[in-house]
Amino acid sequence: MKNIIIILGTRPEAIKLAPIILRLCKNPRYKLFICNTGQQKELSAQTLGFFGIRADFDLDVMCQNQTLEGTQAKILTALSDLYSRERFDATIVQGDTMSVLCGALVSFYRRIPVFHIEAGLRSYDLSEPFPEEAIRQIVSRVADLHFVPTKLAAKALKKEGIYRVVLSQNSVIDALNCLSDKAIINAQNRLAAHGIILNDKLVLITAHRRENHGDRLDRILSAVVELSGTFPDHQFVLPVHPNPNVYGKVHTVLGEIKNVVLTPSLDYAELVCVMKNAKLILTDSGGIQEEAPTFGVPVFVMRYETERTEGIKAGFAKLVGADRERIIKDASRILSMDKSKSRLQGKNPYGDGYAAKRIETAIEEFWK
Repeated sequence: MKNIIIILGTRPEAIKLAPIILRLCKNPRYKLFICNTGQQKELSAQTLGFFGIRADFDLDVMCQNQTLEGTQAKILTALSDLYSRERFDATIVQGDTMSVLCGALVSFYRRIPVFHIEAGLRSYDLSEPFPEEAIRQIVSRVADLHFVPTKLAAKALKKEGIYRVVLSQNSVIDALNCLSDKAIINAQNRLAAHGIILNDKLVLITAHRRENHGDRLDRILSAVVELSGTFPDHQFVLPVHPNPNVYGKVHTVLGEIKNVVLTPSLDYAELVCVMKNAKLILTDSGGIQEEAPTFGVPVFVMRYETERTEGIKAGFAKLVGADRERIIKDASRILSMDKSKSRLQGKNPYGDGYAAKRIETAIEEFWK
């Protein structure tokens, strides 16, 4: 039996790893250990709980206003101590967070195989997104098995001389298929308690990325002020990220606008409900770019670069940056339409719901 540790620390990691964890747990060849670094302690634990998963190890490394280097040092040290106490035959990491970087490095230093989920995403601009672009390039150099979500990601790795690549597709679609009707109904009830109306005039906004802090966030919020005034019959829902660089500013600028609903971070089922019902999404999130095509909702990406270009090529998403006038112009075009006319048709380019199965098969073949 192989001991596999799965390291995560944020809600997106928990969402995308949950279907893989649930599948591997049923395989008698493996004993799984789940490690939550605590990068987003409450959100990640809550999301794991939604899928019926509990962490075996909780590193609890975060504190307020922690620097990138401070976070890396704490996670590396805590993981080093854990790997000294326990025996693992492989490490699974997903994406491009600090937890991913530290998990990959500690495993590499101890000559333990690293399996990287969602490998090969590239913007080739180290400042967009920051620091994620650097993290994923580093992890690609030390990982042993690379699970890529798209053919474009596979092509990027092969161009870099990396060949142990498996086209698994993206497990975020597997996660969507795990949502039960009961979970959706319960989520709808919780959203109603927040005052969110799931009708045809709903706009979802998320803005939290590090590169959008400061002046960029000012421009994004200014655009939301303008749009909410121009379309008073629409409801603008913005789950507010707890980062102090975001939280206070969002509440100061938008807190008194009647048709803007500021909520704490929504749980997974709640966020899916809002996405599914939204007329338009304005976001700087990576995961939402992948999930939204399933529901045919147009997405305007408030970033200047995206590593998820498949959605743009397929017409599901459009880059608008933090350009106030462009956000207003493009969003106004969609909001002026009936929702039925703004729906997008086509197959989600990121997955078909069978990524976890492909990943399990490739891991079995790795040890043959």
